[in-house]
Amino acid sequence: MSIEKARKHLSRWGKDGLIVEHEVSSATVELAAQALNTEPGRIAKTLSFLNEERTLLIVAAGDARVDSAKFKKAFGLKKARMVPAEDVEPRIGHAIGGVCPFGVNEGVDVWLDESLRRYETVFPACGSSNSSIELSLEELAEYSEARGWTDVCKDWQGNS
Repeated sequence: MSIEKARKHLSRWGKDGLIVEHEVSSATVELAAQALNTEPGRIAKTLSFLNEERTLLIVAAGDARVDSAKFKKAFGLKKARMVPAEDVEPRIGHAIGGVCPFGVNEGVDVWLDESLRRYETVFPACGSSNSSIELSLEELAEYSEARGWTDVCKDWQGNS
């Protein structure tokens, strides 16, 4: 089960006990914000893209949208292509609704988007459609083993 992969991954830092399993679905930004009683921007959504043969995960604020031109420029691609729905779980190790940057398959590159930087803490999913964890940005960067920060989103500036 995907949540177990995330739990095992986070146990390396002793944070597996901080995972919250909600009574309701948190599979979308809106549902997660309701479940956590927080604003949508604090939901750290994980979006999956193809970069030739590799898979890229972009962890972004829930109120941000990927800007295709910025994405292509940042990663040197001709086209920004999302992972097809049927390929998400086999490529990443987590199913849609629970995709997170913890316990992902080998060869998956995690990047954090600048849209998250306006918050002290954010809530990424933890491998299931009803789980989350509250982390500081420093913790998110460390525990996700992110390759770094990128600026590929739009429509979030001025939101808070």
